[in-house]
Amino acid sequence: MIAAALCITVGAQIVSLPVRRFTLQWQHTVEKVLWEEDYLVAGDWLLLERARVLGSGAGMEPPPDAVREGQGWSYRPADRWRRSVVLARSEFGDDYRLCTQGDCRPLSGLIAARGPATLTSCASAKSG
Repeated sequence: MIAAALCITVGAQIVSLPVRRFTLQWQHTVEKVLWEEDYLVAGDWLLLERARVLGSGAGMEPPPDAVREGQGWSYRPADRWRRSVVLARSEFGDDYRLCTQGDCRPLSGLIAARGPATLTSCASAKSG
């Protein structure tokens, strides 16, 4: 059995992380509200298991089935399966953070290249 791994691609640079689960964090550039998404690397896919938004604001309303947790909202998105997740990484906001086993790091600390990043299962990167 091949171990699960997450591939991060920026330009021509690719970094592989041997993880099965990860959390993606970012702060909304205008509202300054923290968002989090929990993913599972599942074969060729990424499964979005749960999402949280710690607050609300213009265009950031939680879905109707969201549950209040602490200062924010938690929910399971309707469209959960992803072939890839593309991150714009705007120069106007903080970098995305990737958390694995309680350790959170900015993407810039994991991959040196600047610009938009694409997250995929390394299994799909090899087969595609």
